[in-house]
Amino acid sequence: MRPLNYDIEIFSYALYKVLTKHCWVIKLGSFADVYTTNNILSGYTKCKELGVACKLFDEMTHRDSVSWNTMIAGCVNSGNFDTAWVFLKTMKRCGFDADGYTFGSILKGVAGAYRLGLGQQVHSTIVKMGYEGNVYAGSALLDMYAKCERVEDAYAVFQCIPERNSVTYNALIDGFVQVSDLGSAFWLLDCMEKEGVRLDDGSFAPLLTLLDDAAYYKLTMQMHCKIIKHGLAFDNTVCNATITSYAECGSLEDAKRVFEGAIGSRDLVTWNSMLAAYLVHEKELAFKLFVDMQGLGFEPDFYTYTSVISACFEKVHKDHGKSLHGLVIKRGLEKSVPISNALIAMYLKLNNKSMEDTLHIFDSMESKDRVSWNSMLTGFSQCGFSEYTLKLFAQMRSLLVEIDHYAFSAVLRSCSDLATLQLGQQVHVLAIKSGFTSNDFVGSSLIFMYSRCGIIEDAQKSFEETSKDSSITWNSIIFGYAQHGQGEFSLNFFFQMRERKVKLDHITFVAVLTACSHIGLVEEGHNFFKSMEIDYGIPPRMEHYACVVDLFGRAGRLLEAKTLVESMPFEPDAMVWKTLLGACRVCCDIELATEVASHLLELQPEEHCTYVLLSNMYGNLRRWDEKASVTRLMRESKVKKVPGWSWIEIKNEVHAFNAEDRFHPHCAEIYHRLGELMEEIKWLDSTASLDVIMPSFDHE
Repeated sequence: MRPLNYDIEIFSYALYKVLTKHCWVIKLGSFADVYTTNNILSGYTKCKELGVACKLFDEMTHRDSVSWNTMIAGCVNSGNFDTAWVFLKTMKRCGFDADGYTFGSILKGVAGAYRLGLGQQVHSTIVKMGYEGNVYAGSALLDMYAKCERVEDAYAVFQCIPERNSVTYNALIDGFVQVSDLGSAFWLLDCMEKEGVRLDDGSFAPLLTLLDDAAYYKLTMQMHCKIIKHGLAFDNTVCNATITSYAECGSLEDAKRVFEGAIGSRDLVTWNSMLAAYLVHEKELAFKLFVDMQGLGFEPDFYTYTSVISACFEKVHKDHGKSLHGLVIKRGLEKSVPISNALIAMYLKLNNKSMEDTLHIFDSMESKDRVSWNSMLTGFSQCGFSEYTLKLFAQMRSLLVEIDHYAFSAVLRSCSDLATLQLGQQVHVLAIKSGFTSNDFVGSSLIFMYSRCGIIEDAQKSFEETSKDSSITWNSIIFGYAQHGQGEFSLNFFFQMRERKVKLDHITFVAVLTACSHIGLVEEGHNFFKSMEIDYGIPPRMEHYACVVDLFGRAGRLLEAKTLVESMPFEPDAMVWKTLLGACRVCCDIELATEVASHLLELQPEEHCTYVLLSNMYGNLRRWDEKASVTRLMRESKVKKVPGWSWIEIKNEVHAFNAEDRFHPHCAEIYHRLGELMEEIKWLDSTASLDVIMPSFDHE
């Protein structure tokens, strides 16, 4: 791989040559020669020296169509489409007609800027001037429509082109790929072969991006055979796309075979493609590949770092994440916004103890984008730091950072967790003003917030404002009614969802099973569970088993709950064991509870809930020795009971308290008033007792 400074040297040398030539022209007084001046003009635009090119263009005494085309193409290639459009209009006013090259350049700019309206104006001019059959204008027009996702218009242009080549075919294939029309894209590939048009990397690479599921594995193999047949197996673009396609179809071995076969023609994208494949299937091999690529002289880019950092979200990879953070600092990349965002996401996913590292990275960032802010908001919300989420959201607003649906979703979830209705309503108003209430994620968060705050009517109103096309909002309203003990409404929503043919997912069934559990519909819930995979193609997950265990436990059918856990196709996790332990408490089965608790203590020895629940069960049965043993084990394991929290919202301010709290600024007043209330309760209690002992008599 060529080092970056090598490319810079070539670029500098090219500019030096243009400057030298320009000096000679000035010295010789040859500015009148349009051909020579156009060459210099072209040189400046290729070196992205647009300012110098414009100055030279203004100084030209004679211009021709090539001069104008050079400036238009230069502006487009430099990303200055608006300037290119001004040049096009000026060109017309100066009496120069556009030609195939003009249309080709300006349409490339239209496609890049996604300015369909301007593209349609250019199309009208092309038809008016009789250029629709021109190969440059036609190909550019087709490409513009394809990139603007107007494939029907692109196909209409395609049919008007008399001489179709690989450029026109590839542009149309890419257009169908963008709208995920696999059938049409493959039909075009067959047409290319039948018409004898040469297939190249632009024919295969876009198609391979659509083959991203195990169902397309055989099709990927067929495409690979065609690639080999047409001699493109070692083309970097095709090779990289083939690796990605095999990996996404679930065949890591095939992806590895392609990667190893490209040993002489690998570029950085090849390594990144293989790295992405390993990160999905074999993370440890991905970390090894990350080291190997550097040993062979391939310097990782932003994509490499963000990919490998994003994979370090599990505790087993915590050390890898720390090492990568150190490497980022060593390479001087800590100021990179995408890399810092990846580090923030990694630390947030690890555990709550990494919050200090997260805040340090966020605060040290010189510039932050929306991803930075949204990552922090979402992370705080998911980790239970809801108050920090609200403070950060207020900071975003004060700094005039653009707030999108991710930010609204995170802050509304935090309002739900804190049950801060007034603040949630204010955020709702802001979401309405910003036009985000119809967004599925924001709508779902609003439903969740209102249902958690006890206003199920407003939750339903929020649901009605959504498009109702996605399972996200349906799942939220089903959960909302289930948590309010209105399981019948939940099930009605589920049946409506099914009638409207909204795609059901695994979360839908968690919501439905929760609803059945809350209203005691044991048989109905069990039938839903059994029909998941048979009728809907959704294999039950751990959370579904936990829901059915809860369903049986609440109904007192402990034996069925235990049998279900024993029949699970995978090892039960802590969530399932906790649910079964709760069922044991409901059914007062201390023997099974002891057995379940042993599993939980093995999985989560630091979790206080297991000790407390078991201790309380022994206490209720007056088995004091066993209760003392649990308490002693808890003390020896240095596990402390985490006190519960309560909070109240007063005048838009949240006040949080825990047991025996002494940290609130109004602590003395609160405890004084609490003492007064206790005295009143005692007085009322004693008065009630006297009324029982000395009943009053009515005298006439």
